Amino acid sequence: MPISTDVNKALTDLDSAFGKAIDAAKAAGLPQGLIVAELHGYAHAQTHIMVS
Repeated sequence: MPISTDVNKALTDLDSAFGKAIDAAKAAGLPQGLIVAELHGYAHAQTHIMVS
């Protein structure tokens, strides 16, 4: 399914921001499991918002 250039840019920016945040967390010494748990928790919260 084709997407608009605005949506494509937003998705690219989001992906880049996630990557930078994960790299910063790793550099700060956060354990990988904690990074995964944080991402999972955020995804769970967003899913709850979508279905509410």
